[in-house]
Amino acid sequence: MRPRHFRISILAATTLLLLLAPAVEAQTPALITLDQAIDLALVHSHSLKATRTLILQNQAQEITANLRPNPTLSFDSQFVPIFNPSDFSATALNEIQQFDIGLGYLFERGHKRQRRLQGAQDQTAVTRAQTTDAERTLTFNVAQQFIAVLLAESTLQFALQDLKSFQQTVDIGQAQYKSGYISEGDYLKIKLQLLQFQTDVSSARLARVQALVALRALLGYDAVPANYDVVGDLSYVSVTATLEDLQTRALQERPDFLANKLGVTAAQSQILLAKANGKQDVNGSLNYTHVAGINSASFFVNFALPIFNRNQGEIARTRYALTQSQELEAAGSDTVLSDVSDAYEALRSNQEVVQLYASGYLKEAQDSRDISEYAYKRGAASLLDFLDAERSYRATQLAYRQALSSYMTALEQLKEAVGTRNLP
Repeated sequence: MRPRHFRISILAATTLLLLLAPAVEAQTPALITLDQAIDLALVHSHSLKATRTLILQNQAQEITANLRPNPTLSFDSQFVPIFNPSDFSATALNEIQQFDIGLGYLFERGHKRQRRLQGAQDQTAVTRAQTTDAERTLTFNVAQQFIAVLLAESTLQFALQDLKSFQQTVDIGQAQYKSGYISEGDYLKIKLQLLQFQTDVSSARLARVQALVALRALLGYDAVPANYDVVGDLSYVSVTATLEDLQTRALQERPDFLANKLGVTAAQSQILLAKANGKQDVNGSLNYTHVAGINSASFFVNFALPIFNRNQGEIARTRYALTQSQELEAAGSDTVLSDVSDAYEALRSNQEVVQLYASGYLKEAQDSRDISEYAYKRGAASLLDFLDAERSYRATQLAYRQALSSYMTALEQLKEAVGTRNLP
């Protein structure tokens, strides 16, 4: 090839690749891991965004709670000769009419503004912990649905593999039937069994699509494209921590329990605010008066006498509210300990099931299927024995995948119960 023609060919090939690159990229599905799925959900979930606005609302209430009272400006003019217009003159204005200009201010007692601000800040802390708890719940839901996608994809892969394997058996049976080695009845039994494998593939594909759609709803439809897929496998990861260690850590990490503890602090702030509101505020004002050609100043001070209303009812209510918050904290502690215990036992139970399959049942089911197939093809076993071994192998494999999925879900449940994704 001549150098000029060679350069033209390279240029044409490069241009073709550039033109085809967007189409290839559009067909390539976006792949996400479990951690990426959780991060996407925490960023794009609309329900979580709505919950986070509560923090901003509470912070705005902090601004309101810290505001000082506005001063008051008053003005009045008396003895204005409206009905005697002829009396309007500089002399009448100076000697007959009276003018008053006053400036007043409410002096709050009992550190009301500081108590309001502290109460609002404590409530913001409670809301922030509740929002973190909403993130914890969303994280578990995403992880649970992600595992459902992994199970659906694993089931689909197994169904396709099993269908391909059994299709070879059908092909061999057809050849045997044509050669007269097996009867037509046996061949039809083998062929009818193929329907079950084909149905399994269709059901597995539907389950995969539905699982991906449900996961996308949790992530947010604007977070991932329609042709996205997940990365990961059903796997077994052991947990070495003891129940007591996990319960102790849960009491330190669980945001809902932290919200209960912060609720006690917020209730105490409300008691202090109620007592501060029982203090009577003082209204002070300074007035300038012009009357009969004389300028004068006046000082006024007034406040309510705390004889009947000393805010007794609100003080009593906030004390009962404190008792309520303390009881909720105790109930929250019991809930945390129970949740961790239930999740831990569920994990151990699922762990035992997974280990049973891994200890030999999987291999035995496959060996039984292989031996029956080998014996049947050589006339040493009946067709029913071979089909029964095939069904047992299929059921064992599906049950093992379900056991792995249940174990991983139980592990995510334990993480949610403890309040952290980092477990030993």
